Amino acid sequence: MDFLKLAENRVSIRNYDPDRIVAPEQLRLILEAGRLAPSAANRQPWRFYLVSSPEKLSKVRSCYHRVWFKDAPHILIVAGYRKAAWERSDGSLNTLETDLAIAMDHMILAAASLGIGSCWIVAFDPGLLRNTGILQDDEEVIAITPLGYPKEGFHKSEQKIRKSFEEVVRFV
Repeated sequence: MDFLKLAENRVSIRNYDPDRIVAPEQLRLILEAGRLAPSAANRQPWRFYLVSSPEKLSKVRSCYHRVWFKDAPHILIVAGYRKAAWERSDGSLNTLETDLAIAMDHMILAAASLGIGSCWIVAFDPGLLRNTGILQDDEEVIAITPLGYPKEGFHKSEQKIRKSFEEVVRFV
């Protein structure tokens, strides 16, 4: 699939098949896409946690209370170290959020290219996620996503609505 088609067709999945596990090789490809993502000054201030064990999934699922989230067979946590991220000399910008968002986007698009669903989630409870015992004390989590196959019969519910090219692009 060419990249623009991939970007056009990728949707947030909120309906996972809990019995269909993603193959380890495919999970590795998704994580590799994140590892290869660019970051400011190539600092790579990230760590990716792939949660697949029933015990840890149960703990992580407590941080976000949507039923469909509990059906996904894998959850990806994108975390990072603020002190490791590039910062402007005047302290006006730290790139942790940007770097982690780029890595997350690479992994979500890689998943979509493999037919694996995801849903970018930032509305989780950070305290409950921290209480899982997965994260290091100095790590911050920017986003999480379930990873899994959509349930059989799942269809895109709506066409994505996007502003026109002319509304968002200016040639100067």
